[in-house]
Amino acid sequence: MSTLTAEPRKTRKRATAPDRVSVLYDAPGPRARVRNTVLTVVVVLVALLAVYVMVTKLDEKNQLNADLWTPFLRGDVWINLILPGLFNTLSAAAVAALIAVPFGFVFGIGRLSDHAWIRVPAGAVVEFFRAIPLLIMIFAVMYGGSAVFGLTVTPFMAVVTGLVLYNGSVLAEIVRAGILSIPRGQSEAALAIGLRKGQVMRMILLPQGVTAMMPAIVAQLVVLLKDTALGFIVSFEDLLNAGARVLPSNFNNIIPAVIVIAIIYIIINLIVGAIATWLEMRSRRSRKTSAQPVVPPGAVVAPGSGDISAVD
Repeated sequence: MSTLTAEPRKTRKRATAPDRVSVLYDAPGPRARVRNTVLTVVVVLVALLAVYVMVTKLDEKNQLNADLWTPFLRGDVWINLILPGLFNTLSAAAVAALIAVPFGFVFGIGRLSDHAWIRVPAGAVVEFFRAIPLLIMIFAVMYGGSAVFGLTVTPFMAVVTGLVLYNGSVLAEIVRAGILSIPRGQSEAALAIGLRKGQVMRMILLPQGVTAMMPAIVAQLVVLLKDTALGFIVSFEDLLNAGARVLPSNFNNIIPAVIVIAIIYIIINLIVGAIATWLEMRSRRSRKTSAQPVVPPGAVVAPGSGDISAVD
């Protein structure tokens, strides 16, 4: 009976708050934490001063009068204007994200293909739609689709199509950069043990690349959500249209309306960031859990020891 020595299994320690790494940035060191604390205090003081100045100016212009803010305490304003606009905004963003993310992965991976007949068209599509301003794209889909092709294009369809083509092209570049960030030796080692190129991409490169892509993907999805506001050019009834057009035209409260709508956008984006952080933490925990010692077939681990005995 031969004996193989294996490293003893390490006890997992639950990560404390300072040990956790954010999905958006690396954990700072001691001097960086001190510097960040000082900068945070300075920024908070400057922000408080700015808020004080803004409140003072708004009060001078009578923008803090109760009559301008009371519409937001009425149920009919929320049910008939704000909530339907919020639903349309979230619907357009969700549908566009569900299509743009696969679009980005398909064309991002396509740009890395060894076949020119795949790589060149994929690159042309990405570069073309990435170069066109989103506002022009939404306008072109809305009115070009009906004038040129005779299609019935709704504002929702125009906004979603523009968001998918533009943000999907940006996500394709993010995917390509994330995959290229993986050390080349990993793919070479996988090919050396007999894996095909598709298996290397699916089993080696993509699982690691997604972690590297996550901050940029989250940032782009936040941009996608905010870009739904550009639907005003085709009269899309989103949150911004309801809060900055319809509501002020009825109550003459443009400044309070913009402030409330901005707060709603901030809350939504914070929720998106929190979900991304949770997904990243869960991904890190799953990778740590899967990192277990490899036991050869037919071997027996002696209880209480780090020895693996191979059965003859």
